[in-house]
Amino acid sequence: MGKPDTRRLDREIRQTTRKLEAVRNEEMWPLTGAERRAVLAALAGGSYRVMRGKNPARAEHRLQSAWESVQIRLIAEITALQTERQRVVNEAAATKAAKVTKKSSIWW
Repeated sequence: MGKPDTRRLDREIRQTTRKLEAVRNEEMWPLTGAERRAVLAALAGGSYRVMRGKNPARAEHRLQSAWESVQIRLIAEITALQTERQRVVNEAAATKAAKVTKKSSIWW
């Protein structure tokens, strides 16, 4: 038995890691629709308050928490994908060990 096929999971992990880096650079492309609306609403609210000559602290806090929630979601996705990859590898190793044990027990 060869190595376990983890190419799909590896590709997903790489892609999600790229998304996480983009979010850390505050790029909009990896955001879902709801997350994009939350970020744009916070930006619009902060801009409006600045134009009115008021303190945009609350809007800045909303914007920061929106970015943090996206980062938390992506980190959770990466963790889940890595856990699934490890499960596949462990399952393949157990299958291989069972085959080796079965073959060696035939001899004795």
